[in-house]
Amino acid sequence: MNSKMGRVRAEESRAGGNHVSGNEQVRREIQRFMQALRSYPERFARNPRLTFEEYCSGLVQTAKAEPRRRA
Repeated sequence: MNSKMGRVRAEESRAGGNHVSGNEQVRREIQRFMQALRSYPERFARNPRLTFEEYCSGLVQTAKAEPRRRA
């Protein structure tokens, strides 16, 4: 087994064995970004010092901490 496969499998193991295809991962990232674009103006109105990059980064951290499940 090459070292890259070992790292991928180790990451999958840490993630509970849930494997997401590359395409699905990209789709999720695009959806998070689009959600950030839609919701940022309201957040900016409350905190004008918050940059979009900071806001987007916070959403990504939240999304990773609380994975969504599909019904």
